[in-house]
Amino acid sequence: MLRYVMPVLIAIVFIALNGLIPEPHRQRINALLIAGAGGTYISGGSFGLWELAFSAVMLAVAYFGLRWWPAIGVGWLLHTVWDVLHHRRGDPLIPSVHDSSFGCAICDPVIALWCFTGGRSIWRWKRPAVRV
Repeated sequence: MLRYVMPVLIAIVFIALNGLIPEPHRQRINALLIAGAGGTYISGGSFGLWELAFSAVMLAVAYFGLRWWPAIGVGWLLHTVWDVLHHRRGDPLIPSVHDSSFGCAICDPVIALWCFTGGRSIWRWKRPAVRV
């Protein structure tokens, strides 16, 4: 049960912490994270040159994500597919944690859903009304 719940909690914490970053910086940082996520499996080389091709695709997605939040969501979903493939192959994201790719495959779609909504902050800071 914990292997299903923890990735969702990690995604919620990720979303909450991201909400503290003001726009447009939040979008730019998340685009950079997608670019980095594309290279997380390169060192394992489990899929050979396909690892590099995937990184190139993720870099392009990250570029579009600099201006369009849904592109970042697409990037997280692409990374989910890559996580599932690596989990099925037995080549986890973190070699010492067998289910790390599995957990990432659960966490990433939650983050993707948040990105598809525009990456809005979950924090509602109430500002005092300004009287003119």
